[in-house]
Amino acid sequence: MPLSLAIITYNEEENIVRLLDTVIDIVDEIVIVDSFSTDKTKEICTQMYPKVKFFEKKFNGYGEQKNHALNLCTQDWVLFLDADEVPNEEMKKSIREIVDSPCSKFDIYNAKFINHLGIYIIKHGGWGNVERERLFKRDAAIYSDDKVHEFLIVNKKQGCLNGKIHHYTYKSIHHHVSKINKYSDMMAEKMFEKGKRVKRFKIIFSPFYEFNKVFFFRFGFLDGFAGFYIAQTMSYYTFLKYIKLREKVRLKELEKKHIKVT
Repeated sequence: MPLSLAIITYNEEENIVRLLDTVIDIVDEIVIVDSFSTDKTKEICTQMYPKVKFFEKKFNGYGEQKNHALNLCTQDWVLFLDADEVPNEEMKKSIREIVDSPCSKFDIYNAKFINHLGIYIIKHGGWGNVERERLFKRDAAIYSDDKVHEFLIVNKKQGCLNGKIHHYTYKSIHHHVSKINKYSDMMAEKMFEKGKRVKRFKIIFSPFYEFNKVFFFRFGFLDGFAGFYIAQTMSYYTFLKYIKLREKVRLKELEKKHIKVT
């Protein structure tokens, strides 16, 4: 059976070539939904890869964007990857064997990950032994409509692909911190829209808990200084999302009281 590759992108010129060059030989259709990149992502995809069907759509959240890409796929099987994810040869072979099989055992397959942070490979702290759905039949699943931390909604048993995906998560500390700021913005907005509130106690003590969970309970210390960095930044992300949520709540309360904030 033919296979669609689906990707959502925004300013991925540093990643997209590595991914497309790796999987171009196992996919029959490439659907890319881009959020109006300002770099050379569009130029690279449309001029270098004839299989690419390139679409542009305003980004309103990860769930909505991924479902839009999924709806544009025309093949029975979909391989949904992020631009910074690259399957190794063993996984490519596993994917092709499943897609070419006349009767696959499962409709949804998880992939195991090797997570890279700059020059480091992170094996602990919640980053190791990660499995996520990446290959599935187009009519077997849909993504939740969450703006961030979206997930694939499934109601069937899942298999697991052989091999692993190299996930080149963040290329530098600056890149990582900027993503933390972006994701904490989106997470605070998500919680606010669901009517959630946060107390000062949670804002103060949740970051401490998060650090201990990542560094000690999930053995992040086994990754050495990189593990310490991950624990610290996860703690920072936790603090940011809650303090941003509190700010949104307070501004809404002041707005109701007709108090202008300057």
